Amino acid sequence: MKNPAIPGPRTNRRQWLGGALGAPLALAWPAWAATPAGNPITRRIPSSGEAVPVVGLGTWITFNVGNDPKARDACAEVVRAFFDAGGRLIDSSPMYGSSQPTIGHALARLGHPASLFSAEKVWVGDAGRGDTQMEASRAFWGVPRFDLMQVHNLLGWEGHLPRLFEMKARGRLRYVGISTSEGRRHAELERIMRTQPIDFVQLSHNLLDREAEQRLLPLAQERGIAVLANRPFREGALLDQLRRHPLPGWAAEIGCDSWAQVALKFVVSHPAVTCAIPATSQVAHLRQNMGAARGPLPDAALRTRMARDVAAL
Repeated sequence: MKNPAIPGPRTNRRQWLGGALGAPLALAWPAWAATPAGNPITRRIPSSGEAVPVVGLGTWITFNVGNDPKARDACAEVVRAFFDAGGRLIDSSPMYGSSQPTIGHALARLGHPASLFSAEKVWVGDAGRGDTQMEASRAFWGVPRFDLMQVHNLLGWEGHLPRLFEMKARGRLRYVGISTSEGRRHAELERIMRTQPIDFVQLSHNLLDREAEQRLLPLAQERGIAVLANRPFREGALLDQLRRHPLPGWAAEIGCDSWAQVALKFVVSHPAVTCAIPATSQVAHLRQNMGAARGPLPDAALRTRMARDVAAL
């Protein structure tokens, strides 16, 4: 039987974009966590059942502002708007320049919100130096402990993971993860996911970079691993491309008034994705991003239409 969500060879592109939504694939699609009106949609971490909003805050590039007090204060306002919108998960790394002390400055100004879910990384080849680096990161943030510690870009993961599992057992961490944004590392990432009892994996996933859908995202569901999706905008390049085109007719049906929301809703509607972590240094963009955590999300059929249309632009 022909899938009504996929246009046939004679379907006019304008008719396709403006057509009705495809029927949900009920057997394959998860139920989203119910939230009171106005609250962000949440997803549960498989290893614990803890719920986190599906849109978080990344800090790569955008929070690397050095010691500029005005720039730091501007980032603090982004963090304030993030919590005001119901956000929780903030992600950073020692690789991100001054992003860590910038986060710490923001959290101090806000009185260290209790709802914070802190996601950090260890990024040093010598696992023996990991403790020193993680303690420095903790001091920058000004938190008693991190919720999640990830091995960044798989660097020295064989040495780091045993230490992180030990720290988790002793209550010094809540979750252990591993991250990469490099597609060429997917085979190694898959091996780690299959053999190590990690709670989180962080990888790239967006409307154009969909390799993770083939093996990694289904594997995360199978193994009960939470997924953080980085580079949902391709570091801005995806939005630069999409802004040259009008929003398609189905955007309004999933509550989107911008391409940023379209891009984020595509990512977070995948049943394996726990949270997307777009980065921004502008309050207006932050509020727009958080809007993707509210309202209807695309089902499997619409996700197919979204990806096909964007690839054709």
